Amino acid sequence: MNLAIFGSGKIVQEFLSITKDLSEIQLKAILGTKRSQEKTEKLAEEYGIDAAYTDIEECLKSDAFDTVYVAVPNHLHYSFAKKALEAGKHVICEKPFTLKYGELVELETLASEKEVVLVEAITNQYLKNYQGIKEASQKIGALKIIECNYSQYSSRYDAFKEGTILPAFDPKKGGGALMDINIYNIHLVVGLLGKPKDVRYLANIERDIDTSGMLLLDYGDVKVVCIGAKDSQATIRSTIQGTEGSVVVNGPTNTLDSYTTEKLSGEKETFDHKDHPHRMFDEFKLFSQVIDKNDQAFVKKQLEHSKIVMAIVEAAINDAGIVLGE
Repeated sequence: MNLAIFGSGKIVQEFLSITKDLSEIQLKAILGTKRSQEKTEKLAEEYGIDAAYTDIEECLKSDAFDTVYVAVPNHLHYSFAKKALEAGKHVICEKPFTLKYGELVELETLASEKEVVLVEAITNQYLKNYQGIKEASQKIGALKIIECNYSQYSSRYDAFKEGTILPAFDPKKGGGALMDINIYNIHLVVGLLGKPKDVRYLANIERDIDTSGMLLLDYGDVKVVCIGAKDSQATIRSTIQGTEGSVVVNGPTNTLDSYTTEKLSGEKETFDHKDHPHRMFDEFKLFSQVIDKNDQAFVKKQLEHSKIVMAIVEAAINDAGIVLGE
């Protein structure tokens, strides 16, 4: 996979740190803003990226790469992914895929027309521990309750309270707890149960954005609560409860550090199936294979998953009365 990276922020730097372990990925270009040009060029030099750009149109004229990793701020995902698809490039887009369900459908249609791969970079779906969690959840009887709690006091929250609105808390830029950390909880649940029957979002709103909230998903016989908070903190873990036991996910739902099964008798066992310590390794290794084969069956399956997630997010935002984007 010959890759161009759109973005130079924290997630990009995190990804670049593991590229030495992904021999199937060749780093051909990186795109940043004019304001971040010096940082972008330093990243290119440090990681052996062939070219650094500040103009997206100029970058997309290059035939040195076939794939774009879109890792710009949330509100730019749709427009940057669309430009890459129009240029005939495969696209790996960071979560959340888009701010609106309709935008994702439009990108899906465009990717199909261009016969290229379009997938969402959402770490938990590709971690080996997640496969173990899915299998373990099928061995605890009938599922009844799922509770996911990803609550982490944001380093930007104090500035937010004082009136400095950074992207993480900016509704115009797709900020907020739902889009940032609760999205991982949603993906975990959708991977287990699919589309819910009903969606409610009880959010704490400050300055027009959700700083924390409880997302309620009704699956009929299974009730789900996904808690995401950037204004407070608690033990980060998730619990899947069944009639014959439970599965506890230890740590955040974006890393799935390990999981513990517990029988009604009290017998416990903890598992960790990771082959690589970094959460982004498994997804990019698989994406490289999918793009190499242009595996459209895989693309269709994953896009159906992503569309369910986006439909939930849109319903939750509407329920809470939040307006995202310009």
